[in-house]
Amino acid sequence: MTTLLIGTLGACGGGGGGSSTSSTSGASQSSASTAHEAAPTPDTVTGLRDSVRHLAKQTTRATRPHTVTKCTPATKRVQHKSSSGTGTKKKTRTWYTTEQYRKCAKVQRGTETYTRLVRKERWCVSLDDVGGDTIKDDVWYQVTRAVYDEVRTADEHARVEFAPAGTGC
Repeated sequence: MTTLLIGTLGACGGGGGGSSTSSTSGASQSSASTAHEAAPTPDTVTGLRDSVRHLAKQTTRATRPHTVTKCTPATKRVQHKSSSGTGTKKKTRTWYTTEQYRKCAKVQRGTETYTRLVRKERWCVSLDDVGGDTIKDDVWYQVTRAVYDEVRTADEHARVEFAPAGTGC
C-alpha cells in the first residue's frame, strides 16, 4: 500500500519545483516549495546609479606599553637513566646533572608610539530602484575598488548590477 502511495505521488506531484525527489505527503511538499521561495537573495543587486562615495582610510597616533625580552642565566637539575642486563638481572642506574640555560620573559619597559587604524578604506555606491522597486531609493552598498571604478564611470541613473561587499556606508 505504501509503495503504491509513493509511486502515485511521485508520478503526479513532482513537477512544480523542478526537484527530482519525491515526498510521501502533500503537506511536506508544499512546505518545501515555500522554503525554496523564501531563500536568501542572490549575490548581485540591480538598480539605477545614484551616487558614489570614497571614504579614505583614517589613522591616528597612539601609544601602547613597550615590551622587551629580558633573559637571566639559570640552572636546572636533569635526571639521567641507564639500563643494563635483562630479566631479573636488569639494573637501572640513575644520576643527576646540573645544566645551565637562559630564562627569558617579556617585561614592560616604557611606551611606544604606533599608527592606529580608525577606519579602513571603503568604496560605496548608492542605488535607486533597487531590484526594480521604486520605493527603495538611496540604498548604499560597500563595493570593491574595481566595481566602484566601473560604476563611477557609468552615466547618471544608468542601470548597474554588481555583487556588494557589504551594506551601508
